[in-house]
Amino acid sequence: MVSSSPTVNPPVEVALAILYQKGKFLMQLRDDIPGILYPGHWGLFGGHLEAGETPEEGVIREVIEEIDYQIGQPIKYKCYADATVIRHIYHAPLTVSIDRLNLQEGWDLDLVAPTDIENGSCYSQKADAIKPLGDIHRQILWDFWQTNQQLIS
Repeated sequence: MVSSSPTVNPPVEVALAILYQKGKFLMQLRDDIPGILYPGHWGLFGGHLEAGETPEEGVIREVIEEIDYQIGQPIKYKCYADATVIRHIYHAPLTVSIDRLNLQEGWDLDLVAPTDIENGSCYSQKADAIKPLGDIHRQILWDFWQTNQQLIS
């Protein structure tokens, strides 16, 4: 008798950017389409690492692809991991006004205040609606805000 063990997929690795300016955080309103994670929710910019790519290389590439912005020196914050995803979190100041960003992925982008993070939602002009923050993105930003207020103010 041959025993077969279930196939266990390794966690997916992603790199996410906390970009801040004047006490607020840059977030992306994800497209509101079925089949993606957090459809119609605010989230951090970033995404999956490519084969052989370091998390730092990945966060730089993803931010360029998503908003055409070059992060000068991303600083490693921490990792948030669970059984399915390892999230490598980096932070850096946003050094240009958001009207200079070219949104390539997502529905909207905006600078989100800590009160919005605490409340778990933020208004989108493009959607003309209050949209929720993705749970893990909200937790990451809240943790960062609690320990780094002096850095981003």
